[in-house]
Amino acid sequence: MSLAEKIKVLIVDDQVTSRLLLSDALTQLGFKQITAAGDGEQGMKIMSEQPHHLVISDFNMPKMDGLGLLQAVRTNPATKKAAFIILTAQGDRALVQKAAQLGANNVLAKPFTIEKMKAAIEAVFGALK
Repeated sequence: MSLAEKIKVLIVDDQVTSRLLLSDALTQLGFKQITAAGDGEQGMKIMSEQPHHLVISDFNMPKMDGLGLLQAVRTNPATKKAAFIILTAQGDRALVQKAAQLGANNVLAKPFTIEKMKAAIEAVFGALK
């Protein structure tokens, strides 16, 4: 079993198209355990009920944005060890710095390629295959 097959991933994005693109890219990289949420509140509910190894979250969302979710994940003892990759538009330095301060493991700029997603994940977990 590959490393990708062992990692449970939670995608958090309010855009259905983005969730589908992320899920498809993860599937192509060999991930099998993928869950999706439409906003940070739903994402945190899922994480509280069944912690995942990796959260890939958009920044701009209603209810709870990506930084709010990151902060909630990091302050909850059951979820604080999860890897967290935040999605952002390219060049948003302030967001990247804030995400790093809150404990994000990596940042993935949109639009992304499968290769860039793989590199962002491998920077956290090591080689997937």
